[in-house]
Amino acid sequence: MTKRFGGRTVLEAVSLEVAAGEYVAIVGESGIGKSTLLNVVAGLEPVDSGTIVFRQQPITEMSDDALTVLRRENFGFVFQAFHVLPHLTALQNVGLPLLLRKLPEAEIKRKAQAAIAAVGLVGREASMPRELSGGELQRVAIARALAGDPALLLADEPTGNLDPENARQVLALLKAQVKERGAAAILATHSEVAAAGCDRRYRLTPQKLIPLD
Repeated sequence: MTKRFGGRTVLEAVSLEVAAGEYVAIVGESGIGKSTLLNVVAGLEPVDSGTIVFRQQPITEMSDDALTVLRRENFGFVFQAFHVLPHLTALQNVGLPLLLRKLPEAEIKRKAQAAIAAVGLVGREASMPRELSGGELQRVAIARALAGDPALLLADEPTGNLDPENARQVLALLKAQVKERGAAAILATHSEVAAAGCDRRYRLTPQKLIPLD
């Protein structure tokens, strides 16, 4: 798979396969293309050559509407900046993707509460984002990504805004939830420490992915 922006090649001949239940790290310095790689995998950016396949389905051949449905039904996203909506409670933030899937209200509440419990935030359901710490906000973001039981979890520098102890807890939580749920997961990070707990690790260079294990 190759991705270019203008005349600049960001990803060239990159090949990666991730199985269900597998947690894979992509390590690289800032600006090397880690976020672009995740965006390409999610169908948010088109490729210039090559194919992205999800469950034997080439998503590079899908329409924008079909890709939107695919992401909504099958993918979970965790970002460095949390992207938690300030006017919604923790529980409402977690349930938002389920609301977009037009699930019944009772099911949304049940799934959101289960995801909140899975990340250790029982009792904080009614809290507003301004009342939560950075570590708690990232747990809300993880719960939101997990609430819909995604088959693929994409985490882009999820500990970039956290102190070392909160980062350690969040990384352990992510790994535990990936394994428990049998999801495939890709962690993009600049940190060798963050990548250490993954099943496989790769370094992203402008030319290729280099195995680190």
